[in-house]
This record gives sequence, structure tokens and C-alpha cells, in this order.
Amino acid sequence: MVSRPRGNVLNRRRMELSVVIPVRDEAGNIAPLVAEIAAALDGRLDYEIVYVDDGSRDATAAEIRRLQHSVPRLRLVRHQTGCGQSAAIRSGVKAARGAWIATLDGDGQNDPSDIPLLWQIAREAPARPLLVAGRRARRRDSWSKRQSSRIANAVRRRLLDDATPDTGCGLKLLPRALFLDLPYFDHMHRFLPALVLREGGEVRSVPVNHRPRQRGRSKYGVFDRLWVGIADLAGVLWLRRRAARPVLIAEAATDEPAPAAVEPQRAEPVLP
Repeated sequence: MVSRPRGNVLNRRRMELSVVIPVRDEAGNIAPLVAEIAAALDGRLDYEIVYVDDGSRDATAAEIRRLQHSVPRLRLVRHQTGCGQSAAIRSGVKAARGAWIATLDGDGQNDPSDIPLLWQIAREAPARPLLVAGRRARRRDSWSKRQSSRIANAVRRRLLDDATPDTGCGLKLLPRALFLDLPYFDHMHRFLPALVLREGGEVRSVPVNHRPRQRGRSKYGVFDRLWVGIADLAGVLWLRRRAARPVLIAEAATDEPAPAAVEPQRAEPVLP
């Protein structure tokens, strides 16, 4: 279910940025994060905030609806049941109106004040597919989470050679069209740098702020990071080896008229 603004005000021109936030049971983190996003982006660019409620069982959806009365940029997409973070991000990107997508974790650990830095890098980059990925310079997580992520990142970098030190950071920025061109599978959000490189794009890692969780509990355990992604890692390796990027040759302009369109012949019906 997607809440839509009245009228066609937001559709008259292409919005610049959609901030997509997947959440599950994060009611207490909604209002503070929305306020921080507004403080970081108001007056800088035309944006919207797209929350994807991934089957929450608390008041997450109700809190987002409450805030919509005072924050017209806020939108809500809902999954009837939990489908996972990658599915939630994809639903948000498909519903988004912005030409660019910024993703944030909904737990408040990513700092929205870093979005303008990523936006500036993207605006100044050459015209090619680009992913700007946050790198948590100083992680504010438990020792077990840091260690499991360190091992997972090391294995991934060694096998995929994606030159990205921290794919687990939820703060990323990329064109909407680029995201929709990537192959979709569960847990794909962990492999966005490798998938963008597969498309012939560029990945830039940028140090960003990371904060301790203030409310709620993490929805992912230590073993999710270590073992669940093994099959996905093998799949991404296969995808990279099977990638084919054709180089299109621009045809020179000619004065010859274009061939006339041929009307397709209709098959005669077969009578009994």
C-alpha cells in the first residue's frame, strides 16, 4: 500500500532524490530520523522520504501516517509480511519518484547529515554509472557485530575484488535507473558494489558517521552476516563471470528516408 499525495504537484518535474528507508518494528526511531533528514536536506534539493514497512508488528506504520500530516514529503510503502531488507529496498526504489536514491538504515545509526556529502560527490562525478557507498569510519556496534562484519567483508573483498571496505553500511547513493538494472535476489543489498561494477559502473567509498542504536533492537544476528551470505556470494561470483556488456556503435546520420513501416498481416481465423 502506497500513500500518494493529492494532485500532480510532485509529478510536474522529476524529483532529484528519494531517501528510501526499510524498517521493521522501528516505531520509536521514525520521528527522530525524519526530523534529521529534514534538517539535512531542506533547502538543498527536491527530495522525498519513502519508508518501507517490512511487515512490522508494532506501531511503525501508524507513526509514519501520523507524521505525514506535518511532513508532506513523507510516503509509506507496506509489505503485508516481512520479506527482508533487499525486498524492502527494492519496493521503495520502485515506488520512488527521484532520479537518485539514497538508502538509510531505519535504526538511526546512519547519520542523515552525511547525505549532502554523498550528493555532492555524485553531482561532480563523470557521467557514468556510479555508486557512492558510505564507510563507517568508527563503528558504534558490539564487538561481535564488528568482528563478524570484518570477516564477512574480508572474504567478500577477496573473492569479488569489489574494492569496497564496508558493504554493510546502509548509507548509499546511486541512480534509480542503475538500481533497477541490477539483478535482484534476496540479500542483494550486501553486494551492491560488486553488482554495480558488473554493470561497468564506478564505486566510491566515503567515510561517514556511525552512531550507537538508541531505541529498539537489531533484526539481524551475528550468524546472518557470516553464513547466510555464502550461497549469495557464490551466486554473485557466477553473475560476474557471466556478465556481458555490449558496446553500442553509433550510426552515422544519413539522408536516406527511413523504411516505411510494414503493417503486420493478420491471421485468418480457423473455422470449425
